[in-house]
Amino acid sequence: MATTAVSPSRCRSHGCFLRLVATAAAVLAAFGLARAAGSSADDHVLLNVGSLLPGPRCATPQEHEPSGATSARMRIVHQHGPCSPLADAHGKPPSHAEILAADQNRVESIQRRVSATTSKLKKRAAPVQPAPKKNRPGIHPGHSASSSSPSLPATSGRELGTGNYVVTVGLGTPASKYTVVFDTGSDTTWVQCRPCVARCYKQKEPLFDPAKSSTYANVSCADSACDELDESGCTSGNCLYAVQYGDGSYTVGFFAQDTLTVNHDAIKGFRFGCGEKNRGLFGKTAGLLGLGRGKTSLTVQAQYRYGGAFAYCLPASPSGTTGYLDFGPGASPANARVTPMLTDNGPTFYYVGLTGIRVGGQQVPVPESVFSKTGTLVDSGTVITRLPATAYAALSTAFTAGMAAQGFKKAPAYSILDTCYDFTGVSEATLPAVSLLFKGGACLDVDPSGILYAITEAQVCLAFASNGDDDSIGILGNTQQKTYGVVYDLGKKTVGFAPDAC
Repeated sequence: MATTAVSPSRCRSHGCFLRLVATAAAVLAAFGLARAAGSSADDHVLLNVGSLLPGPRCATPQEHEPSGATSARMRIVHQHGPCSPLADAHGKPPSHAEILAADQNRVESIQRRVSATTSKLKKRAAPVQPAPKKNRPGIHPGHSASSSSPSLPATSGRELGTGNYVVTVGLGTPASKYTVVFDTGSDTTWVQCRPCVARCYKQKEPLFDPAKSSTYANVSCADSACDELDESGCTSGNCLYAVQYGDGSYTVGFFAQDTLTVNHDAIKGFRFGCGEKNRGLFGKTAGLLGLGRGKTSLTVQAQYRYGGAFAYCLPASPSGTTGYLDFGPGASPANARVTPMLTDNGPTFYYVGLTGIRVGGQQVPVPESVFSKTGTLVDSGTVITRLPATAYAALSTAFTAGMAAQGFKKAPAYSILDTCYDFTGVSEATLPAVSLLFKGGACLDVDPSGILYAITEAQVCLAFASNGDDDSIGILGNTQQKTYGVVYDLGKKTVGFAPDAC
């Protein structure tokens, strides 16, 4: 069952406001929970608790028609949900402990990258030391000698997927279909390729075979595109790429070009990584679709076609309706509330200006300077939203008070989540509404499905976490983005949030 808000909207394009209404006894009785006298219907949302827990089967998929003639819309599903094309390939899904540990690694990696770029934020951990940028040992097509391949240090070899979402794209001529994670926090798209000179992790679909594509070509070391990579090398005149992720995952191989098919659109000469040495936390996906702001991303490479605009909507439940990923000027819903994209903060991530938080209709007492000091970015691959310590403490305090007023029983903390409740025997719960406020008057009223993260029915936690200090960048994670059309427009330099998009 889909989650349902008590009120359809608590924000408008020019900011949030309280719409005070009388609370009828009949409504209170329907909720089965007491509400404080004089509170607003916009102060609370109604959550179907069962929707937070994984379902055994996929509901009938909801098809989302393209929103404009110039858009290219694809279906999004959670890679571990029953709607995923990888559902029968995973076996046992990763545990919550593994998902949250991987999420923390990702966050720390992002924060290190931001810190290195801006020199304004404190480093949270020592960065991984990559191999030198040039003159790496080469990978030779058709050779399997692992001693001749580039290598990167791996801090973890555990093969599991984090809480990410997947889409299916086509690659090559003729096109073969591949299920890949889409990631706004990465630039370089890559897939696993034949031959694997050292190792490839297990994926459901066959590996991409360059020999079977009539349009495949390696990128030359002399091509300026090779210099756009963060880590590159050269062998026999061919450009090599390497990407190291914060959790120890990596991919190494040729930087190549071929035709990428997005829905029915053919992006010719698309540059991507043809990975011949890959290891890490990618589940059974074929690779990754990079949607960042860097020059190697699909967003920038296809800017001539889509104007640097795309939008996605993440479904409320892995077993509910599906979401979408859409490209082009028509991707933005008409009701999107936009905030400036702070492009001066760095070249890759999608930075925005978070200015405040509302809980139960009241803005929590956090100075705007707490948010502006650290900055905030929007990331499709981070699961749990991270906040400066001061902001998180205020959010947790206000949410705890609201839940106490409803009579909910506290539960033990779990991993990075420390504000948890026991919902045993509770089918529907009235929660304090949570809204995020942004520069320019934009507001994201977090869907009920995005306020809490369920470990079990007896341990359901506030889906936010503290950075542990006020000096590390905040990250708006994908749990809070659910059901919203999240819109990115490089041309207009805006990020938008459209409610009830999927």
